Amino acid sequence: MAYARATDIAIDEIPVVDVGNLESSDLAQILAVGTAMRQAAEEIGFFYVANHGVDPAVTARAYAASRAFFAQSDEQKRRVTIDSRHRGFLSVGEAKMYRGAKIDLKESFLWGLELSAEDPDVSSGKPLMGPNQWPVDMPEMQAALYAYYLEICACGQRLLTGLAAALGRDPSFFAASFAKPLARGSAIYYPPQPPDLGETQFGVAPHTDYGGLTLLSQDDVGGLQVLAKSGQWVTAHPIADTLVVNIGDLMQRWTNGRFSSNSHRVVNASGRARYSMAVFFDPHPDTKIDPRDLLDDPADAKYLPTTCGEYIVERFGKAFKYRQTKA
Repeated sequence: MAYARATDIAIDEIPVVDVGNLESSDLAQILAVGTAMRQAAEEIGFFYVANHGVDPAVTARAYAASRAFFAQSDEQKRRVTIDSRHRGFLSVGEAKMYRGAKIDLKESFLWGLELSAEDPDVSSGKPLMGPNQWPVDMPEMQAALYAYYLEICACGQRLLTGLAAALGRDPSFFAASFAKPLARGSAIYYPPQPPDLGETQFGVAPHTDYGGLTLLSQDDVGGLQVLAKSGQWVTAHPIADTLVVNIGDLMQRWTNGRFSSNSHRVVNASGRARYSMAVFFDPHPDTKIDPRDLLDDPADAKYLPTTCGEYIVERFGKAFKYRQTKA
């Protein structure tokens, strides 16, 4: 038996976009960066970003905290077992990307925007919003992961200015929708995957992401694979000092299919532990995802309107065992 197969590609076959100029006051520079991102979003749905503005020291502290958490016993990690707001620890076996797939061979710790029970969105029952769960005996973990989350969300806002400009809208088009985002951070541990588990076992099975943009930091182990237009699975190599960005299903809908929410998967064939950190940068739950917003002729819309919260909750119900159990 062996691992699922993928084709090794040159590092530059998935574009690397320098996004440093997104902080410029010059609209032409913002548009130039946005156009490069838009082209990648349309062609493969994935790109790397360099000069993204996330402090490497903040990233390093987040990885250190993540490794320390996953090194604990199962009993210790289960003290913060995932709750109904999708915050906390998910063990191996709790996530499956589609019906018929094997369980994902990974552990995750998830968190989001820190909101008190008195926050109006929390008290009114907005889905997946509220306080986080943090290990009480690891205060450094809360500080490290939340600092990383805030920097990634700020980076996401910058990327959206360029994408909005490239879509013919004001750079601030997305800003209000993402000011109080339904963004979720996920620290992920992939144990070494023995080859005798076969070609249908994955760290994460083939899937598309559900929301707006995903911003991913991966360590140097590798294992991320992306579906190319040729139908081949290709490697998305780790590139130092970059983030991987991919388009989610809601952004594909919002852009009327112009941007591609592409399938991807993880196979940890390294023989080593693999760690990554993703932030699923989605707008406020009440955000109306309507392709007519980004069309010159509303009659061209291919998708019906939905809301972010409604769509994400529906998809979560199919992917995560704890939600099926509660239902």
